[in-house]
Amino acid sequence: MQWGLGVVGFAVGLLIAVVTAPVGVSGAVFLLPVQLSVFAVPSPAVTPTNLLYNVVAGPGALLRYRRDGALRGPLVRRLVMGTLPGVILGAVIRVFALPGPHVFRLMIAALMLPLGIWLITRPLRPTHPESPRPEPAPRTVTGLGLAVGVVGGIYGMGGGSIIGPILAGRGVPVAKVAPAALASTFATSTVGASTYALLSLAKTGSIAPDWFLGLACGLGGLIGGYLGARLQPRLPETILRLLLGTLATTLGALYAIDALS
Repeated sequence: MQWGLGVVGFAVGLLIAVVTAPVGVSGAVFLLPVQLSVFAVPSPAVTPTNLLYNVVAGPGALLRYRRDGALRGPLVRRLVMGTLPGVILGAVIRVFALPGPHVFRLMIAALMLPLGIWLITRPLRPTHPESPRPEPAPRTVTGLGLAVGVVGGIYGMGGGSIIGPILAGRGVPVAKVAPAALASTFATSTVGASTYALLSLAKTGSIAPDWFLGLACGLGGLIGGYLGARLQPRLPETILRLLLGTLATTLGALYAIDALS
């Protein structure tokens, strides 16, 4: 039974990462509701399990982006400077202030609904190449990273699914955002997973990650992330963003209905 669960987790991680890696998203935002509904991972252990998935899956896409020379530039450093302290704070908030699954599901819906709407409407908006928006200042990027790190620590994500669309909307090219967001996700997830492991020593309950499931999903994401990053130049970004937006909106709506019923 345990190995069968691992095979399913591997397949889920693989499929999610193939679709999400090309736009700079690790896929943890979509793995989260699968863990709650399909694998029945208890709360708050679902959060560090998601972070563990990011740690294992992240190097796949990053290796491919590095080989393509897409990990150069200061954007990665600016994001990490903000997200690293943010994810530690988010983990503490998640463990000591938001342990209830009912509240957690409402928060999932509150995150995924606007994220999905953003991803759907962004490609449909008319562009104005004659007046491009300037890229955000370094301090703004670091501040956004801090806020996203807190959210990522609470929800069990590295934050790439949030910071990526925001930076793209602020004028940063998506080809530049995607590898930087994944690199930031990997760094913050490593710190976040370690923080939860330490917190599990000081507080009783389901705080430590589900190591077996996290590793199984992560190995699938490792392969899927590499394939997704390799496919990025061949896949139209508009279709990917519409697909991700539809999925996020649907999942957010389902959890909102479930939490309110």
